[in-house]
Amino acid sequence: MRIQKLLPVHQEFPDRSLPDVSAAVRQQMDDAPWAGRVSRGSRIAIGVGSRGIRNMDMIARAVVDFWKSRGVEPFIVPVMGSHGAATAQGQAEVLAHYGIDQASMGVPVESSLEVVQIGTTPEGIAVSMDRRAFESDGVMLCGRVKWHTDFEGALESGIHKMMAIGLGKWGGAKRYHSWALRIGMERVIRSVGATMLGTGKMLGGLAILEDAHHNTAGVRALGADGMAEQEEELLRLVKSWKPNIPVQEVDLLVLDEIGKNISGAGMDTKVVNRGGDNGPNGWNGVPTVHRIFIRDLSGNTYGNAIGMGMADIVHDRLVEQVDFQATWVNALTASATSPGFTPLHYATDRECVERVLPTCGKLDTGDCTLVWIRNTLELGHLLVSENLLPELKANPSIRVLGPAVELPFDSSGNLVSAFGLAA
Repeated sequence: MRIQKLLPVHQEFPDRSLPDVSAAVRQQMDDAPWAGRVSRGSRIAIGVGSRGIRNMDMIARAVVDFWKSRGVEPFIVPVMGSHGAATAQGQAEVLAHYGIDQASMGVPVESSLEVVQIGTTPEGIAVSMDRRAFESDGVMLCGRVKWHTDFEGALESGIHKMMAIGLGKWGGAKRYHSWALRIGMERVIRSVGATMLGTGKMLGGLAILEDAHHNTAGVRALGADGMAEQEEELLRLVKSWKPNIPVQEVDLLVLDEIGKNISGAGMDTKVVNRGGDNGPNGWNGVPTVHRIFIRDLSGNTYGNAIGMGMADIVHDRLVEQVDFQATWVNALTASATSPGFTPLHYATDRECVERVLPTCGKLDTGDCTLVWIRNTLELGHLLVSENLLPELKANPSIRVLGPAVELPFDSSGNLVSAFGLAA
């Protein structure tokens, strides 16, 4: 089968990383009026989520140390809906894997799925909150503000979404996703968030901003008053930093790995142009991708293979690692079953490529365009087929690193990854 050679390419992005993340967190918390109103001796719940956020352990520790310096007694609660297979132990283990446990933080991590019903939204949505958080003297959340993988809006992922999906634990997350099918997720998280804020329990949150390299580019201490408007402004900012695959159309996109540590959907749907209400290639401003081949699961996803159902073909090695219970719980909680489907799968990378490439709509497979990336978090280095070179040359942010090479299959028919990942 004729297949295009691939060019190693580097995509330049501005480096907006903070020089001292802990100091930036401390400064934001010191300057936050809402933090200054918390009385000494108060017991404060710090909600931390499950995404692969760079420096999350450092950020959480800086928040803990701030509260301790004010004579406050902080503790940590996992805020992650159905993640960790929707078990208290599983969610604590997810945080521990990110370096957040009692030993590293110096405070307890209290993981539970128990909730308290705290009210009802105007639409009739019953709102629940993690019991341990509710029984504290106040709650703050630490989370990343970014675009969401399932919907488009002025308010997407961030503190409001953590208040709803995360603090609601598994039961709340399932309820809110069901409501989202009827009235839309943005309306759900706004309404549930407003009900949460109305209890007076929510002190505020620390919004984390990341640049295109996924470095910590900013932190903002948001108070309960005007939080939605502040989040909207921050979302507009980080969307302007969003990286993309640097071509307009791809016949076959190859990913080395997907995982919950990479994206809530396993892979960022607004990079691969999948998911959402409009199906494949439904997002604006994102390259068209006709076929997706996924080679493996990230080692940090605990077998949760959510998102594999958005691929057209996967390697057997991926299927063999799937924790179907964790994957299906995630899919059912999100009221979106297809991301948990098992795609076509074969025993070697060569067979996967040779099976799927003829389905891309080109009479000659040698005319198909290919892009190979490690995952949707890492778009600085990629391999791009030679027939896309004219488009690459017109992009000033692209640097071609070397000559075109054949797909590097080894003697067993598997690819030797250019990104340092062993099969």
